[in-house]
Amino acid sequence: MERLGVLKTHGPRAMQGVETLMLLRDEVEMLRRVPIFSRIAPAKLKLLAFTSDRMTYKAGQNLFHQGDVGDAAYVILSGTADIMVSSPAGEIKVADVEPNSIVGEIAILCDVSRTATVRATSPLEVLRISKEHFLKLLSDFPEMAVEIMRVLADRLNHTTAELTAARAAKQPQMAQ
Repeated sequence: MERLGVLKTHGPRAMQGVETLMLLRDEVEMLRRVPIFSRIAPAKLKLLAFTSDRMTYKAGQNLFHQGDVGDAAYVILSGTADIMVSSPAGEIKVADVEPNSIVGEIAILCDVSRTATVRATSPLEVLRISKEHFLKLLSDFPEMAVEIMRVLADRLNHTTAELTAARAAKQPQMAQ
């Protein structure tokens, strides 16, 4: 499916020659800055970059929507985005996304539909990693799986703290 306004700058067989090599070198360096990929050998990162799709989005465009099929994870190379969830009161922003972050991995790991919408808040450049390649990386590099668990545990800890604060604010103050 082609998304209007989304530019795919490379992926398997999308470009040839020197331009591809320069992009791959840049992407390997960018991937090394992402904590979950920091311990993976450069040759494997080069393969990951080559088999992934580098894409750009304009501010206001969605990478994916809540409820979509989870077919890929996205590494944010540059730019920012909001994570939005639908609620009876409308969309709620639940988090910010910055460079060197990964989004979309929950749908892949849990084999569920997308749990949120990710919307670019500035020009955004991402590396789209297919579900197949992402799961292969996790099986080949257990240290990457541990880093993913750390990222998810940190998100859960943050969410628990926010939920606790919200519920505490709703409870009537007990008379002393």
